Amino acid sequence: MSASGLHGLFEGLAWVAALVAGWWARQRGLAAVALPMAGSRYPAYLLLLWLGAVAGAYGLGSLNLALAGVAGEARSILGAIVGGVVVAEIYKAVCGIRGSTGGVFVLSLAVAIAIGRIGCFLAGLPDYTYGTPTTLPWGVDFGDGVARHPVQLYESLVMGCFALTFFLWMRRRPAAAASYGFYAFAAAYGAQRFLWEFLKPYPVVLGPLNVFHLAAGALVVYAAAMSCRALPARAIA
Repeated sequence: MSASGLHGLFEGLAWVAALVAGWWARQRGLAAVALPMAGSRYPAYLLLLWLGAVAGAYGLGSLNLALAGVAGEARSILGAIVGGVVVAEIYKAVCGIRGSTGGVFVLSLAVAIAIGRIGCFLAGLPDYTYGTPTTLPWGVDFGDGVARHPVQLYESLVMGCFALTFFLWMRRRPAAAASYGFYAFAAAYGAQRFLWEFLKPYPVVLGPLNVFHLAAGALVVYAAAMSCRALPARAIA
């Protein structure tokens, strides 16, 4: 199978795993938790989140390509998360919804990223997600004779560990997982992504930082601010 075919295969597996994880989280993991938004709102909410995620994914990914002087369009999972967050917070503000509505999506997101990044790794150089050259023994040659950081696998490993941690959190303290889980995910994803960006050959826009650094940093700040805001409203149980 070609590299692009493997990428597509793992992207498909990521979608399937995300759907299964999402079903389990809502029907089993968080079944006993009262969510801050009525279930009847979720179809329209999910559609808006999807539109925001698509806009963010293509917007940030394509911006990075343009800054690198590469023609075409690209997608970014970080951009998708940021786009979804922006739409979610606007929707909640307009509808007067308080509390986190993202807890039911956390396991799906972490599992999907963990699997999907393997596809990015297998896609090699054309995917433009590879790392900078390294002399470390686990450096990977993607076919051009240069050993590079397998940053895709770094991210996959972190998100896999986060998915397991969140699963255990839901089993033991479902109310806390529902209330603070998405903010924990946003902080974890943003922080690890900020670090890995120093190992990628992307164009910088502010000092040593590229556009993904800025987006990842904004995600961490958002998570910290929302967590502090949520603390007085609901005790961790």
